[in-house]
Amino acid sequence: MNQQEMDVFFSAHSFREDELRDKAVVIIDVLRATSTIVTALMNVARGVIPVEDMGEASKIAQNVDSDNYLLCGEKDGMKIEGYNLGNSPLEYTNEEVSGKTLIFNTTNGTKAIKKSLGSAVVYIASFLNENAVVEALRNEKRDVVLVCAGWKGRLAMEDSLLAGSIIHKSCGGTLPENARDGAKVAFGIYEKYGDDIGTVIRQSNHAIRLKNLVGTDDLYYCSQVDITDHLPILHDGIISVKHG
Repeated sequence: MNQQEMDVFFSAHSFREDELRDKAVVIIDVLRATSTIVTALMNVARGVIPVEDMGEASKIAQNVDSDNYLLCGEKDGMKIEGYNLGNSPLEYTNEEVSGKTLIFNTTNGTKAIKKSLGSAVVYIASFLNENAVVEALRNEKRDVVLVCAGWKGRLAMEDSLLAGSIIHKSCGGTLPENARDGAKVAFGIYEKYGDDIGTVIRQSNHAIRLKNLVGTDDLYYCSQVDITDHLPILHDGIISVKHG
């Protein structure tokens, strides 16, 4: 990786939009938005339109052909009433999403994506496609910011762990001297906890909240590493896939 500056923000509330301008941004919401986006595109969804709230989702849905679009997402972990799909990646099968454009609204992840619209490029990262993101960053010449969605303004361990893992791998295990404090913290989290990613994720606060709501299947699924080379990128308000 070149000697560009690297930083990490630990929630969607922890930065201003202008701090991302002209930078390469990596959005992380392991449980579950970015894992779900990656899965949907693996299963040949045409694209994903991230929205900030139900009002924006409804406006878009009223102006498109309902045969080719699906309303998807959650509020506080649960599927929104009247939506086609929730936020479990296991719902986003080929049969459900192939050829469809998804209007996607979540509590934390899509808010982080929307807040990143003014950046130079936005990559969507999960453990499922980590290596594809790492390879992109190795070739990136702009300053890099990894944005963890967190949970309602608070740090989420699983997001911080992935941020640290991406930094560690893209820098060959050596933190650049010009890394910002956020990158140093995430790097340190990965060095301490990176040997057992699945267990760390399943013991995180957000995972425990989700387990009580929806069980454990999503937790195990989202803990898988590098099951795809798909690299989702946001362009003109729609997330679509670039193969690694």
